[in-house]
Amino acid sequence: MGWRGILGFDYGIVQAPLGPDISGPELVAAVANAGAIGLLRAPDWECPDYLRELIRKTRSLTDKPFGVGLILSFPHEENLKAILDDKVGLLQVYWGEFPKERVDEAHRAGVKVLHQVGSIEHAKKAVDAGVDGIIVQGYEAGGHVIGQDGLIALLPRVVDLVGDRDIVVIAAGSIVNGRGYAAALALGAHGVCLGTRFLATEESYAHPIYKRNLVELDKTAYTDIFGRARWPGAPQRVLRTSFFNEYGCLSDHDNETNHPVIGHSTINGMEKEIRRFAGTVPNATTTGDIESMAMYAGEGVGLIKEILPAVQVVKNLVEEVKQVIQQRFH
Repeated sequence: MGWRGILGFDYGIVQAPLGPDISGPELVAAVANAGAIGLLRAPDWECPDYLRELIRKTRSLTDKPFGVGLILSFPHEENLKAILDDKVGLLQVYWGEFPKERVDEAHRAGVKVLHQVGSIEHAKKAVDAGVDGIIVQGYEAGGHVIGQDGLIALLPRVVDLVGDRDIVVIAAGSIVNGRGYAAALALGAHGVCLGTRFLATEESYAHPIYKRNLVELDKTAYTDIFGRARWPGAPQRVLRTSFFNEYGCLSDHDNETNHPVIGHSTINGMEKEIRRFAGTVPNATTTGDIESMAMYAGEGVGLIKEILPAVQVVKNLVEEVKQVIQQRFH
């Protein structure tokens, strides 16, 4: 399989669901039109009508299948129903339990299920639940990091666990080019999932300053200072911005509710205040002190040198991985 396709798509490339609304219809449709797997991100609160509108808008921009990512630690029952009723191609679930009865429910609706995991224990649960694919997230990944194991150690264990079952294993964590893709294939993955690289695209809904920092900065930090009140126990990997370098320590009992409002944003149709140390990344509508906001990125960010159209990211990955395999493994 590999770049030749997974789950009925042209290529084994997945665009991670970038929150809270960074992977909107424009990015997802562009990725889908390029032959890869685009994933919307469901809102972190119940708003099934708005989610249906996101799905409808994406369908107006592509006739290819795509998916929706759902964070299980937030309210999601109504959103899940909307996803299954609208029969999107894929449901990606993360940060919580998704047992066999829920997977079976998705399958009855004709929706394939990807479960993102960060440990061998969670991978075992996903296998037992009968998912169609497992996204293995390494500690190097950007955004919220669910495990403590590096990808190079965890991925082969999950591959061995899956064995000859009809479950696709997808590698995630600092993969930004064909060399990373080839390394994942060498470790047994069928495909790759990229977040930071698709964040740094023309179609992503990230704020221009956020995108600029992805190109200009090359260091990240694993931390838990952002969004503690909203999403406790969810550490994250962020860019080492000048704000982080100066204020990257927060006492254990402190969180964003004790800090001032530094900006405003429209997120999934709702007006939101953004406090200092909130976990909300700046999107295209955000105003205020952008440089002091959370900016998630994986360790591979140092390899990103330019903002590209999403179709070019997909094309480059496919061409580079073929080249690496021909040069190095033949």
